[in-house]
Amino acid sequence: MLADLKLGRQYDGLLYLAESARNVPKLDSHHHVELELNLVVRGWVTYVIRSRRFTFPSRTLFWLFPEQEHQLVARSDDAQYYVAVFKPSLIAKSCRTPAYEGLKRGNHDRDGVLNTHLAPDTFDLIRKTMDSLMEGALDPDVLNREAGYGWLSNFSFEHGDPDGLNAGLHHLLLLCWRSQKTGKGRGNAMALHRAVRRALELMNDGGAEMNLGQLARACGTSDAYLSRTFRRQIGVPLSHYRNSLRLSRFWEEFRGPEQKTVAEAVYAAGFGSYAQFYKIFTQAYGQGPRACLAAGATSAT
Repeated sequence: MLADLKLGRQYDGLLYLAESARNVPKLDSHHHVELELNLVVRGWVTYVIRSRRFTFPSRTLFWLFPEQEHQLVARSDDAQYYVAVFKPSLIAKSCRTPAYEGLKRGNHDRDGVLNTHLAPDTFDLIRKTMDSLMEGALDPDVLNREAGYGWLSNFSFEHGDPDGLNAGLHHLLLLCWRSQKTGKGRGNAMALHRAVRRALELMNDGGAEMNLGQLARACGTSDAYLSRTFRRQIGVPLSHYRNSLRLSRFWEEFRGPEQKTVAEAVYAAGFGSYAQFYKIFTQAYGQGPRACLAAGATSAT
């Protein structure tokens, strides 16, 4: 799915620090015309790309190119990772010599993810550069709550110093590419079992309401085998992934053009009851939906 990140004309890209403690990620598989760069600051994150799983630990720098369909499927409870996005126009302006020609490609590896595990001093330099560009950014709670859904809602990225951010993104892009070329990549891909691939497809295509038994039958395997294999290969229990997907669907339904009520969005997302939704929402966000939605309404005004 092609995602529109709705970046304003005054911005050459965006940058924010995603944190598990603040943010429920957007789980749909997608790609976008912008080049995406991630730096894992703490913990680990797991992506699925072309039926293969990639897990990146702390100090890993990795790239998601415009033609790469990618899906964030799991991350550690303490995960922190910078997400930087660069418009094609910025890349064209910034990359004028052969040394940076590779940044203009739509993809670098048909089945893999270009990445490098950074030396401590290089990691510190890139992280400090990213930290400095966050000065003047929106509140971290707002960015974590909204940035992952900007292409589905009225949210748009903002920064107090667009010119400073744009100049910093130019520098960051070239710095990270030089670090990539001198670093050492990690070959940590895992081919997913057909049953796991099928379970992901079913849940991503609207089957988040299916229980374990229904999913197992549709995948041609037993409940226990699917549950065990999914957790081993994806890194989280199937129920955890399904609940995160339901929360993602809730936000889509609640913020969609039909302007559904909270209750309508809850059931449209596949939750069996409001009580179940309330419990999962509170576990994910640390507060109930009423308080979270009120905070979101306040930040939008």
